[in-house]
Amino acid sequence: QVQLVESGGGSVQAGGSLRLSCAASGLTLSTYVLGWFRQAPGKEREFVAAITWGGVRTLYRDSVKGRFTISRDNARNAVYLQMSGLKPEDTAVYYCAGSSDLSDRYSDMDYWGKGTLVTVSS
Repeated sequence: QVQLVESGGGSVQAGGSLRLSCAASGLTLSTYVLGWFRQAPGKEREFVAAITWGGVRTLYRDSVKGRFTISRDNARNAVYLQMSGLKPEDTAVYYCAGSSDLSDRYSDMDYWGKGTLVTVSS
């Protein structure tokens, strides 16, 4: 059974930093891309970042480039999202996702975690 479990969410003031973690189990990670989506209240879920197995290729949404960094530790079956320079508009539930190819499309994701809440106050 595939499980993606997020952690690291919390409340932070604007300009602050948080590091999200996602622990993966039950799937062959060498064949999967791992990434992050987020969903703010009343809005659709949107892509944030993704990283290939070897970490060679990454993909980011424009609004987080230069502020967020995605990385993965294959020995720990984990993916991370280091977020800095946080803004109130980054407030959302952040979801870990797994896909077979590098993609920013919701419909391409095969697996989802249950999410972790990030709240950024001004």
